[in-house]
Amino acid sequence: MRSTRTLAAVAASISVLGLAACSADTAEPSASTSPTDGPADVAGTTVTVVTHDSFAVPDDVLAAFEEETGMTVDFVAPGDAGTLVNQLVLTKDAPLGDVVYGLDNTFASRAVDNGVLAAYSSSAPAASDAAEYAIPGAADLLTAIDVSDVCLNYDLAYFEGSDLDAPTSLSDLTDPAYAGLVSVTNPATSSPGLAFLLATIGSEGDDWQQWWTDMAANGLRVTASWSDSYYTDFSAPNYGGDYPIVLSYASSPPYEVIDGEPTTAALLDGCFRQVEYVGVLEGAENVAGAQLVVDWMLSDEFQATIPENMYVYPVSSSVEIPAEWAEYAPLAGSPITLDPAEVDANRDAWIDEWTSIVLD
Repeated sequence: MRSTRTLAAVAASISVLGLAACSADTAEPSASTSPTDGPADVAGTTVTVVTHDSFAVPDDVLAAFEEETGMTVDFVAPGDAGTLVNQLVLTKDAPLGDVVYGLDNTFASRAVDNGVLAAYSSSAPAASDAAEYAIPGAADLLTAIDVSDVCLNYDLAYFEGSDLDAPTSLSDLTDPAYAGLVSVTNPATSSPGLAFLLATIGSEGDDWQQWWTDMAANGLRVTASWSDSYYTDFSAPNYGGDYPIVLSYASSPPYEVIDGEPTTAALLDGCFRQVEYVGVLEGAENVAGAQLVVDWMLSDEFQATIPENMYVYPVSSSVEIPAEWAEYAPLAGSPITLDPAEVDANRDAWIDEWTSIVLD
């Protein structure tokens, strides 16, 4: 997913029926511990969740989990997903917490390769759905929680009020007519930014460098984080910035509907399929509590909150998706995907090359 992202506050009032299978082994939790092994003795402890700065869950759902387990849940958010993984690597000998949510398929391999994560395989309700998105060789280290498509979004009113047509492809944007209209995020500091770089590599092939060269010459704006581009730069009515085309997600437009009318749309050409994961941190002080957090995030109660709080699709096939998503937030029909091993082998070189083209 944004990083997943928190747009305008859209609260979901969800009736919590109890957390199914949210438990783990009582003594010396191990990698094979699952929520069916029996209740964990975690009452009175604190579990620290390290996440990106766009994590959101309704207060009542969090309170129900704390009451069910007897734990207190603390959150540490060092920044966007790119910053998150860098901090996890830098602090792996003294981890920031017990469990991490928000590593995605653009950065996850860095955490895996640096030994940041501890093995745990959950048997919570959505675990079988999550298996579809398992990272090869790391299925027991990271469990998928949500899915989204990173796409450019555009301001409908801007194009309705000008002689310029809304773009229908990435290649449109290199036309001088679109000069100075696009804001994206830096792939070195932002997971959506990296996802979009990968989208251009997947869609443009050997011409990806030329596409970015043309965009840089066409007045491309680059920000450090998704929130900078979306909240500050976007000219959509809820924000009032100067850029009618910004990097976001295919699931963003439903939250920009005003008085029943959409104000933004996603450009579904050149979208990257982003998956966000949860995992227990190596060296965690509260391993049993961390495992329960993994189970909780796979429960129907948590999964049902994802669309209206983090604006991405849950991995669970059993939870209901908001009806307006069918109209305003369809996933891309042909999203760009790249083998995580290819991303891992080339990510740093691609970012360096992008930097030399766009920023130097």
